[in-house]
Amino acid sequence: MEVDLSPKLAKKAYGDNGGSYHAWSPSELPMLREGNIGAAKLALEKNGFALPRYSDSSKVAYVLQGNGVAGIMLPESEEKVLAIKKGDAIALPFGAVTWWYNKEDTELVVLFLGDTSKAHRAGEFTDFFLTGSNGIFTGFSTEVVSRACDLDENAVKAFVGNQSSNGIVKLDENFEMPEPKKEHRFGMAFNCEEAPLDVDIKKGGRVVLLNTTVLPMLGEAGLGGDLVRLDGSAMCSPGYSCDSALQMTYIVRGSGHVQVVGVDGRRVLESTLKAGNLFIVPRFFVVSMIASPEGMDWFTVITSPKSPTFTQLAGRTSVWKALSPSVLQASFDVDADTEKLFRSKRTSDAIFFPPPN
Repeated sequence: MEVDLSPKLAKKAYGDNGGSYHAWSPSELPMLREGNIGAAKLALEKNGFALPRYSDSSKVAYVLQGNGVAGIMLPESEEKVLAIKKGDAIALPFGAVTWWYNKEDTELVVLFLGDTSKAHRAGEFTDFFLTGSNGIFTGFSTEVVSRACDLDENAVKAFVGNQSSNGIVKLDENFEMPEPKKEHRFGMAFNCEEAPLDVDIKKGGRVVLLNTTVLPMLGEAGLGGDLVRLDGSAMCSPGYSCDSALQMTYIVRGSGHVQVVGVDGRRVLESTLKAGNLFIVPRFFVVSMIASPEGMDWFTVITSPKSPTFTQLAGRTSVWKALSPSVLQASFDVDADTEKLFRSKRTSDAIFFPPPN
């Protein structure tokens, strides 16, 4: 596979004083198109309001920074108004209409990773805005809107023409938006930073899984994922996804180093990682990461609603330890003593390894 896997930063697509929308382009990150997946990021300043829209792709939204309010309307359902905060993951299936609002001083930043297999353009999200300068009503004649909404011509002109901004606006300080309801979070949002740990290895790392057990709506979106926190100088064991899922990995915090090995044992990626980078691991390719001394956190979405299933190539539960001694000897062309030495190392079932002493 001759595809550039280098980590990339998102580029601004649009925005003004209310905030901005950034996206990763398939022209710069070809695996987006190859894998039919998309990635984007929304950043809202204080009183920034992302106008209501729906998308041609199912997504997982992950709150990277700040606190805010999200409005979510599933087909033929009432509007859910959620208080959202850093660490929240929200599944957005096809047909969901969403809006986003930030009333705090701290910038609200939301990451979107998803499936573009049914999108208009492979590797890109296309949003359809309900209002604004590029809203749906702007394309219809005054007569159609008037008859559809039972409004006179002057009212139609106000509804269609008053909002001259595109995508994101800044609201007045005293404008009152809907108040979130605590019960609306149930089944809609899951906070990965506050959840019980699924993996916890001392001086190694921690994992929280994102699956249909904790967020049933992921089943409709067809996506899953996890939040991984790697301690300083620790290493994530080489492994591969054995359920044919693509991995979209966004570096949330810190920095580190990544290596990916593909077909014919070729190293297809070796790169430094930093916060804001997105990289994609193709199906069955083997990936390993080492954190810098400050540590490194990443959020991964996979193209399967199940928990990520990985086969490790190191540790007690690795594929090597499961093979017969004679098979290992023959495979590596080593003697019995070397095979015993190999098997005696890494006897824990950890997927994260602390830094060497």
